[in-house]
Amino acid sequence: MDLDTTDRTILRLLQRDGRITNTELADHVGLSPSACLRRVRALEERGIIDRYVALVNPAMIDKSTSVFVEISLSTQEESLLQSFETEVAKHPAVMSCHLMAGNADYLVRVACRDVDDYENLHRTHFSRLPGIARIRSSFGLRTVCDRTAHHIA
Repeated sequence: MDLDTTDRTILRLLQRDGRITNTELADHVGLSPSACLRRVRALEERGIIDRYVALVNPAMIDKSTSVFVEISLSTQEESLLQSFETEVAKHPAVMSCHLMAGNADYLVRVACRDVDDYENLHRTHFSRLPGIARIRSSFGLRTVCDRTAHHIA
């Protein structure tokens, strides 16, 4: 991946503030606004900039309980993996799902209101997913670090 110093600076600034204007961004990196916009568009076209989002404070929407769910399947058969992944992603409380190496097949992060909200999700969604052999849930007590920006050297 060919990223020069200017590209890296643009990426760091956009990760910090996705709403920065092109003019402000250009000033920070020492380019004209048109040259800066070309750089940003090239980063988007190459897929380096994946998308732009607004980060919502979970506590302000009553979703401050984080649950980390380790899920093991009955088999590693490709069709079952595909079926599981399709179904688990359908629930809006599922914030992320990762295929893992180690003790569990998947690690799923869920945002919910409270323990009762998660219990309902467990009963109505997770326990009904295809190929479930084991579900192990851990509740986050406090978020210590939650980054959205990748380190760009």
